[in-house]
Amino acid sequence: MQLQADWEPRYARRAERMRASEIRELLKLLDEPGIISFAGGIPDPALFPVETAREAYAAALADGVAGQALQYSVSEGYLPLREWIVGHMGRLGVPCETDNILITSGSQQALEFLGRLLLTAGDTALVTAPTYLGALQAFSAYEPRYDELRPEHGNRTPDAYRRAAAAEQGGDVKFAYVVPDFANPTGETLSLAGRTRLLDLATDLGIPILEDTAYAALRFEGEPLASLQALDIARIGSIDATRVIYCGTFSKTLTPGLRTGWICAGRALIRRLVLIKQMSDLNSAAINQMVMHRLASTQYPAQVAKAIEHYRRRRDAMLAALERHMPSGVTWTRPEGGLFIWLTLPAHIDTRALLQRSVAEARVAFVPGAAFFAGDTGHNTIRLSYSLPGEAEIAQGIERLAALVKA
Repeated sequence: MQLQADWEPRYARRAERMRASEIRELLKLLDEPGIISFAGGIPDPALFPVETAREAYAAALADGVAGQALQYSVSEGYLPLREWIVGHMGRLGVPCETDNILITSGSQQALEFLGRLLLTAGDTALVTAPTYLGALQAFSAYEPRYDELRPEHGNRTPDAYRRAAAAEQGGDVKFAYVVPDFANPTGETLSLAGRTRLLDLATDLGIPILEDTAYAALRFEGEPLASLQALDIARIGSIDATRVIYCGTFSKTLTPGLRTGWICAGRALIRRLVLIKQMSDLNSAAINQMVMHRLASTQYPAQVAKAIEHYRRRRDAMLAALERHMPSGVTWTRPEGGLFIWLTLPAHIDTRALLQRSVAEARVAFVPGAAFFAGDTGHNTIRLSYSLPGEAEIAQGIERLAALVKA
């Protein structure tokens, strides 16, 4: 007897745009013995403040507060944590109040909420090429077209962006998305001139800027640059008038497992995002927010300093290994912070095919760079992360990878 195929419904059109994350798939390789993985930009668990977290959970579950910790909570987020974030944003040059803060399940939820709020099918999102894969995933469900931002090298005119958006799908340019500090995937930082050009473009287009700051705290060297939001507020004088939407997270500084991020923006936009939060998951877990508040208020500066020193050593080990082993014709970025280095190989090398050989022969994993482009390009590029392997593993893995590239 012939068995019937498994039943599936008729999916929404946007479901066809959903793709598995190449990075999430590659993370499965971490469990394979002998693999040196430069794939995921995953924080090193050796840095996690485990003992403080244990104490914080015990305090959250103590008599008198356990009911609050285990109960539904307000959608805006745990008030003491939002108050800590207000102080943190103030230290970054962004004077704001708790009504300007929404707690999210990591910055990834923030990006998904903003795509849902701002995009209608056919609208245009401006992104750099390459850009963060998770942002493309968050936005693509809402069926945008993408156009390229080039803030370091001069963007096109606002009218050129508008005409392209209207001509191709009849939509509007709705926002610009950027990772200005130690970007995922390139590790590069947007200069002050580039930030100014981007603010000017957004002003002329009348669009918001989505500022993803996941790595901004991890600066190893050089002078810090003001966030786009701080620069915009300095121009216009008010958080409620800014067109910059700041997406922050504790994932790269304290721990990703608590899934705690935030959006800082004008009150009117936050009110709309709160409605989306209510429709999505009601509220982020109260107990996790309470624990994160304790971690942030007692550990944040020390944890950031520890992470900077830790990842600086690994970046230096990877840069040294690349200099020693990579053949001529291969170039790479030299980040001042963050977790990533971006390689560009000779044009004839397809890094997806190279990955298959690298895992099978060299036992080294990386992320092929094409995943970070909205269009069909970047096939000769690679994202390397130095966050998890130790210095000796980094040296060994780069030597193996370089030998394969030479071959």
